[in-house]
Amino acid sequence: MPISKKWIAAAIAIGLAAGLNGAAAQNYPNRAITLVIPFAPGGSTSIVGRAIADKISELFGEKVVVDNRPGAGGTVGTRAVARSEPDGYTLVLGYTGTLAIGPSLYKSVGYDPRKDFAPIGLIGNAPNSLVVNPSFPARTVAELIAYAKANPAKVNFGSAGAGTASHITGEYFARAAGVTLVHIPYKGTGPALTDLLGGHIPMAFAPIPASHPNVSAGKLRALAVTSTTRSGLLPDVPTMIEAGLSGFDASLYYGLAAPAGTPRPIIDKLNKVLREALASDEVKKQLGNDGTEITPGTPEDYADFIDKDEKKWAQLVKASGVEQE
Repeated sequence: MPISKKWIAAAIAIGLAAGLNGAAAQNYPNRAITLVIPFAPGGSTSIVGRAIADKISELFGEKVVVDNRPGAGGTVGTRAVARSEPDGYTLVLGYTGTLAIGPSLYKSVGYDPRKDFAPIGLIGNAPNSLVVNPSFPARTVAELIAYAKANPAKVNFGSAGAGTASHITGEYFARAAGVTLVHIPYKGTGPALTDLLGGHIPMAFAPIPASHPNVSAGKLRALAVTSTTRSGLLPDVPTMIEAGLSGFDASLYYGLAAPAGTPRPIIDKLNKVLREALASDEVKKQLGNDGTEITPGTPEDYADFIDKDEKKWAQLVKASGVEQE
């Protein structure tokens, strides 16, 4: 049976594309790479992203430029990367808030976490902490729950903002504990902790690196961490599971991703250098000081994780009744 000219043309096109992809990967990178961190400078996402960017710059011998692009819970910068050229020169720091919470929280987030990104690899996870002002009568999670049940809708909790991971974690906690709390949104973790320290709110959910100095100084009391294992920064503080909330897990994960369509050889090259960066002593120290547990893996591992994490948080967002424009 004769082979059609159309089939031959298609086969040649596929072969040429594969050749071009291979050549692109061979020469990659030959100029600066931009890593978009979809949050303002100074937070945990910036600490993690900059540590990775600096080490990859060193390993590749090409500059990795950090571009902090905040807005709408991190979805503005994430959406911009989804629409970028898939050539390996524009990457995004993936985060639970943007790839797992955002798609369910916002009416029109502008990207699909499964279809619009090429996962490169996981970086690690970091829990939030439940912290209270020392004047608050509860010294344990059980005492907090009892107090909240005795005072329904009279206990406020602060977060980094409406729709952020700390907000949804608070709603998750309230649902799991069977209590009604009042959410007080702030423009970032810093302002929330300032009001907590001042006694204007009794409790907040905050990243461990942000709360840890004040907990150590006795200015705040940590009741629990939101991961399934204890934090190295707060080894004496129980997990929510240990505190009596079975199955509670609100860890926040970081990863590295590129726009969908980025050639697989480039993704593999990026995954290799990411894993080398995560294995380095300096990155281990930087991320460890930030309370991040390193969890490297393959692109497939990260793709599978994004799928499962988005499904989990979608249920939590729906149950919370929270929706953002």
